[in-house]
Amino acid sequence: MAGVRDARPRTSALLGVDATAAVWLGAGAVLFALEAGAAANFVVGLLADAVAALPAVGGTDRVLAAAVEALDGLARLTESVPTLLSRETIPNDGHWNGTRWVDTFAGLSPAAAWGVRVALVYLYAFCWAGWAVAGYRLYRRRYRSADWSPRDDIADRFRTHAWGIFGLLVVFMFVVMAVFAPALGPTTVEKNMRDSYSYEFEYWDGASGSVETTLVGEANLASQSMGNERVMPMAYDDFGRFHPFGTLPSGQDLFTFIAVGSRISLVIGVLSVGLSALIATSLALTAAYYKGRVDLGMVLLSDAVMAMPQLLLLIMLTTVLADTWIGGVYSGAFVLALIFAFTDWTYMWRSLRGPALQVSERQWIDAAESFGQRPRTIMRKHMLPYITGYLLVYGSMTLGGAIIAIAGLSYLGLGVAPPTPEWGRAINLGQDYVTTGSWHISLIPGVLITLVVTGFNALGDGIRDAIDPQSDGSTGGMAGRGGGA
Repeated sequence: MAGVRDARPRTSALLGVDATAAVWLGAGAVLFALEAGAAANFVVGLLADAVAALPAVGGTDRVLAAAVEALDGLARLTESVPTLLSRETIPNDGHWNGTRWVDTFAGLSPAAAWGVRVALVYLYAFCWAGWAVAGYRLYRRRYRSADWSPRDDIADRFRTHAWGIFGLLVVFMFVVMAVFAPALGPTTVEKNMRDSYSYEFEYWDGASGSVETTLVGEANLASQSMGNERVMPMAYDDFGRFHPFGTLPSGQDLFTFIAVGSRISLVIGVLSVGLSALIATSLALTAAYYKGRVDLGMVLLSDAVMAMPQLLLLIMLTTVLADTWIGGVYSGAFVLALIFAFTDWTYMWRSLRGPALQVSERQWIDAAESFGQRPRTIMRKHMLPYITGYLLVYGSMTLGGAIIAIAGLSYLGLGVAPPTPEWGRAINLGQDYVTTGSWHISLIPGVLITLVVTGFNALGDGIRDAIDPQSDGSTGGMAGRGGGA
């Protein structure tokens, strides 16, 4: 049968295939083991935050408190597991003793030690990416029964799409920053922002010629970037602390603020877009299958949702829910994600409705109905695969828009509650110093927001052109409509 490999060569090469797969699985196990402690700590931390945010109903406060205490103990246990990319393994917060650097990785300067850790983090992430690509190629070459599938042409076209590859690289770097935020920062959020007066450190005092001790909070007050008094990017403050992006007006490290803020933006964006995609896909398939009054009712529903003033709704709900348990989940990020999801699904639904209606008219849908398949099965098996490409395109572009919206709300003081870091709040903190020597406070997060959103849009363009090579961006048509989604 055409398109299917002969079974004999596959059988004769079975041992070789198993050996190759074993090597691939072994490489994945080694990569995971290098950061297993950090992964476990991240999962346990999320569970602890979720349990702590639950409301006490029917006298369950003791049970919740015990669960939180147990999860905190488990988190401390996972923190003790050594990992390759932790700041304990590659420290950068040492000090100069008059002769050499002390308590830094291999005696390097804090800047060099931090650079080594960042380079290893991204090298580790690229190893995971290479492992995934190798797995796909292994499956495509040896395990898949068909020699060819439409996905092969999509992957090949995307691989030669320079603009899409640029977007994929930017998105990959952003996701790595969000996932490895605790390891990438030159300091920690707890030490530098949330509880700075509970931590002290040693530094070299050039005036006295000796090593002195001070609180992190006191050092921040002396390292403020406010006009002409500033700590610029890629510079040390007076206490020997390295700041890759300089400092904020409060003296806190800007890179740590941005790295942790990227995690907030990614969590809200992915959660809101994921919920929007679920709602839009379900309603688009239902409307396309049943048509008639069902489709008309969903059109009216989407028009009603689109008519609501989103900014006013955001202000009202974030204010009303601020003191509730749901408003405390992830510093209000969960509320933002829900609001974005239930107000933005309409745009994605309108983008998916047309392709779903086209698929519903195909002959295989009538054939599936004649065989007695249920509507849910028909929509899942015979309609959903043909709109998945459109879902990826509009989902990637919508995610970029969500990041801009989150930054804009944080700039206005809405949404994510301080002191939780967020990129828009950094722009707000530096707006009074744009024309002064502390221009970096607003410029750096602004450039990063522009770059990340451009990356998501470029990724969406690349996916769209790979799925449908006739929709070239230079010809307008679908490209223009996709960018507007």
